[in-house]
Amino acid sequence: MTTQAFDVQLPIDIKGIMEILPHRYPFLLVDRIVELERGKIITGIKNVTMNEPFFQGHFPGEPVMPGVLILEAMAQVGSILACLSDPERMGRLAYFAGVDKARFRRIVRPGDQLVLKLEMIKQKGKIIKMAGQAFVDEQLATEAELMASFA
Repeated sequence: MTTQAFDVQLPIDIKGIMEILPHRYPFLLVDRIVELERGKIITGIKNVTMNEPFFQGHFPGEPVMPGVLILEAMAQVGSILACLSDPERMGRLAYFAGVDKARFRRIVRPGDQLVLKLEMIKQKGKIIKMAGQAFVDEQLATEAELMASFA
C-alpha cells in the first residue's frame, strides 16, 4: 500500500494502519479498515480481546471496554479517513477538539468485534467533524460526533 500516492487496497491491515497512524500498542485501537470512500465514509474493525490491558482494572470480574476508549477507536478510524482524503494531513498528528452527542447504548466486552463507521460531515481549515457509530453484532453500541484538529 502506498498511502502517499493514495493507491489504497482494501482491506487495510494492521501494517497499513501503522503506516498512517502514529499510535502503537497498547493505544492502537483499530485492527482493519474494510470500507473507504475518500472524503465521505470509512468502516474499521476493532477486535476486543481479554488481553487488552484496561480489562485488568475495568472491572475485575466484570470486564467492560471503557466508553472513552470506544470513542478513541472511532477517532482513530476517523483520522485514517482524514489522512487518506487529503495528502496534506499525512504524517500530522490529529488532536481531539470536541465530542458532541455521545451516547453509550450497549456494553462492549471481550470477544466482541466493534464495527466503527464514520462519516465526514464538515471540514473547515484544520478542523474536521465526523459522525461516528460503533456496532457489535449489528447493534448500536456507541454514537457521537467527533471533532479533530490537525497539527
